[in-house]
Amino acid sequence: MSLSTGIVGLPNVGKSTLFNALTRSGVAAANYPFCTIEPNVAIVEVPDSRLQRLQALLQPEACISTVIQFTDIAGLVRGASKGEGRGNQFLAEVRSADALLHVVRCFADDSVSHVESTIDPVRDADTVLTELLLADLEITERNLPTLDKVVRSDPQSVRKMELAALQRAHAALTDGVTVRDANLGAEQRATLRGYAFLTDKPIMLVANVAEDDAVDGGQSIDSLRHRHPEQRIVVVSAQIEAEISQLDADEAGAFLTDMGLAESGVDTLVRATYELLDLITFYTLANNKLQAWQLPRGTTAPVAAGGIHSDMESGFVRAEVTSADHLEGAGGQMSRLRSSGQLRAEGRDYAIRDGDVVTFLFKS
Repeated sequence: MSLSTGIVGLPNVGKSTLFNALTRSGVAAANYPFCTIEPNVAIVEVPDSRLQRLQALLQPEACISTVIQFTDIAGLVRGASKGEGRGNQFLAEVRSADALLHVVRCFADDSVSHVESTIDPVRDADTVLTELLLADLEITERNLPTLDKVVRSDPQSVRKMELAALQRAHAALTDGVTVRDANLGAEQRATLRGYAFLTDKPIMLVANVAEDDAVDGGQSIDSLRHRHPEQRIVVVSAQIEAEISQLDADEAGAFLTDMGLAESGVDTLVRATYELLDLITFYTLANNKLQAWQLPRGTTAPVAAGGIHSDMESGFVRAEVTSADHLEGAGGQMSRLRSSGQLRAEGRDYAIRDGDVVTFLFKS
């Protein structure tokens, strides 16, 4: 199942326009707050040049790419953490996402209103982050007293680590620091997983700029980078991407060249989202079907096999592994890879690497 990425931001910053470009769909995009009332969901293929090269080389009957799920969530407003606007429903929709794309308006257009009346990307980004922080802070304040009583009544309670982690998260949030940046250990973060903290999710800023700023981002990007030096910021002109989405491949390529862009902002954004989720891609070729699969980085071979079919994990014997580069270099001939030692046998502890081409051997 593909991971879900929520597109968030203030109203009228271009979320739905960007979503339309991502999905080539026709979601309503209008000049008033809460035009998007129910979250729109779409599955988007991840651009993969390796897969394209393997397809051209191997000529399989079928070729399947990896995908990411994008959810266009209605705009947040100041006070959402206290129920303003669509507050609680908005936060529930954000909570169900695995990662967040925070769209910030960096363009001026008198025909498109702004909920704060003026264009200020840093202020707008801070507004959204503050509401997420406040929502998380409310969760810690609601749960800490009960959890503290549980541990006090039973000093040997298995929830002692959870209490310590929740206290650290509360202290960080009180100081305006996200749960993700609260210096929690892996075990501590695991104990807090059930709280589904909003600020524990990976977040990427998406600067929606005017057409003239599509190449370098303009002055607004400098202020955002100064305010958020630790975050990756992807520059996109949602309006340009909406126009490109209506063109065929040749027309789109010519359009991008005329604009001085190496590739579409949508392709850049989808790949950046894949990296944000810390995913890798491996490939299988079976029954004349070439397929790309996504995995969290560090996943072992049996678990990867289980993502294809549960029987393959339970009956895992070994994995025969090469790389896409080696397969290309051998002209797609597995026999050449085997004779040159570039086709390896790997066991249960092997962590699948990005670009691996894998054949799983298992007992049924």
